[in-house]
Amino acid sequence: MEQLLIVDGHSAIFGIEWLRELHHGPKRHLARLELVKALRDIGDRGEWKVCVVFDGRQTERSYEGGNEEGILIVYSKARETADAVIERLAARFSEKGDRVMVATNDNMIQLTATTFGASSMRIEELEEWMEGKIP
Repeated sequence: MEQLLIVDGHSAIFGIEWLRELHHGPKRHLARLELVKALRDIGDRGEWKVCVVFDGRQTERSYEGGNEEGILIVYSKARETADAVIERLAARFSEKGDRVMVATNDNMIQLTATTFGASSMRIEELEEWMEGKIP
């Protein structure tokens, strides 16, 4: 059984103060890069595989990273929301019997993910995890 942490990227950026400040500054792309870096650290600890999902603008869903990068970054297609991607991933991996944790402040995503058998956490808890306060 694998353990998969699925992170709602924009929920994390707007839910963590230092990332939100980066996003509102002149180099807003840095917020995404810093989030990925912090999440990669969780993946590097070895217990959880990490996937972060962002809204995309392309006609096809795109991916970056993977096992060799310590984190998988998923961008939704232009006419699909990151929320829908998160919910499908939670359903698919929970159905396989994997332990799935979804990190988001979106109550609807939390409800849907737990309905499919995943666990959920608020972004504040994720921030503690990224800081090493939660094993």
